[in-house]
Amino acid sequence: MQKINIKTACLAFATFAISSTAILLIPFQMEAYAEKQISSKTEICLSCHRKATPGIVKDWQKSQHSKLTVEKALEKKELSKQVSIDKSYKGTTTAVIGCAECHMLNTGQHKDSFKHNGFTINIVVSPHDCAQCHSIENSEYQKNIMSKAYHNLNSNPVFESLMDSVNAHQSFDGRKVSYEDKIDPVIEEDSCNHCHGTIVKVVGMEDRMTSMGKMSFPVLEGWPNQGVGRINPNGSEGSCTSCHPRHSFAIEIARKPATCSQCHKGPDVPAYKVYSVSKHGNIYNSMKKKWDFGAVPWTVGRDFTSPTCAVCHMSLITDNDGKAINQRSHQMNDRLPWRIFGVIYAHAHPKSPDTTIIKNKAGLPLPTELTGEPVNEYLIDKKEQAERWDNMSKICSACHGQSWIDGYHERFLKVLEATNDMTLTSTQIMIKAWEEGAVKGLEQEDSIFNEAMEKMWVQNWLFYANSTRFASAMSGADYGVFANGRWYQSLNIQKLSDYLDFKLEIK
Repeated sequence: MQKINIKTACLAFATFAISSTAILLIPFQMEAYAEKQISSKTEICLSCHRKATPGIVKDWQKSQHSKLTVEKALEKKELSKQVSIDKSYKGTTTAVIGCAECHMLNTGQHKDSFKHNGFTINIVVSPHDCAQCHSIENSEYQKNIMSKAYHNLNSNPVFESLMDSVNAHQSFDGRKVSYEDKIDPVIEEDSCNHCHGTIVKVVGMEDRMTSMGKMSFPVLEGWPNQGVGRINPNGSEGSCTSCHPRHSFAIEIARKPATCSQCHKGPDVPAYKVYSVSKHGNIYNSMKKKWDFGAVPWTVGRDFTSPTCAVCHMSLITDNDGKAINQRSHQMNDRLPWRIFGVIYAHAHPKSPDTTIIKNKAGLPLPTELTGEPVNEYLIDKKEQAERWDNMSKICSACHGQSWIDGYHERFLKVLEATNDMTLTSTQIMIKAWEEGAVKGLEQEDSIFNEAMEKMWVQNWLFYANSTRFASAMSGADYGVFANGRWYQSLNIQKLSDYLDFKLEIK
């Protein structure tokens, strides 16, 4: 019998094991590489931008866009898919989504397109471009009031007048304050239009010195901006990066309340502040480190244990059996029966995202009369309101019993009624002031937002009524009492009444 050398045998086995492992790993490595196949155009972009803008490249490398080809994304189970490609798709399915796939996609439609290192690219990527892979999300977003945010503010003479009273430079001549007629557009871009969006225009070209030498770039007016209703150089409306920041476009960021707080924190839209002091916000802040914000679909009780803004208004939510509780939606108001902020009175949601088409009896582009009656022909009916509430209550039912949900809904409706009544009281005082000539109004072809009484009236509905409604809607009731709600609404009404007496006495 031949003697076996133990040392030689061990070395032989080790060599076989290593070589076998290498052979076994080859197909896995090839598959992984294929899944991360980068197009030649994108690779050229990366070769320079790894040095020129390393932060952008690192963000992209962490994104789903850099890891999955369209082909692989389409193979996912229905509830796990994050793409909704339609017949107009014209890109390759075997490459990941990189620089070229977004910035060279529709250059013929973009006024901001220019020649760059042998390629034609455009700077601003719009929702119309994202629709290449996310067509359903884009079409839903276009039904959303957010997509018309620039238009609804800047093409509505009432809201435009309110904006002017905020942004116009004021001067004092020794006796009275006056407002300048011409407002610097840069101030508006840094104010209301920061969130509502700007019109991004190409106003010329300029040469700049870069790390790669002198290059020519378009000069953009209204840029930078990521407002939700931005008018892009290809004519489309909206900005996906409002919620999905470039270049990671992470769903994890869009799902966190801090993202919504970019535009929903001030006294006119205090959603984030109210959420922070609510029971839901308390659970979120205590437990968020244990939550999975990247899971698709998002399973209640496993991936998260309390609603965020996205849970209630947008996200695809499933139960522990994998059954959908509510479908994903980028029409943020399709679970909302009521519009509770930005307007004088709470009212049923408008039918159209373009609210400038609304005209009340007085001819004003407002969804209610100044005395509160809704302009029903432009608003959703009670049947659709009920359907939307049913949609929202499905989310609530994942954690709450029906008696809790019904009690909450009944209370919220009562709060809408009460805040509308208080708004009416303040408006009646203002109508008296306008009629008696204590302040100038529409009859004198003047703004209804530029005198002290008028500003107090605006505070009453834009700040205090809104805060009270949000506090009820989001179960953060304390914020709607003394913080910025009922106390100040009642105090302001008394101030308005006293101020009117004072003005009439002087007159």
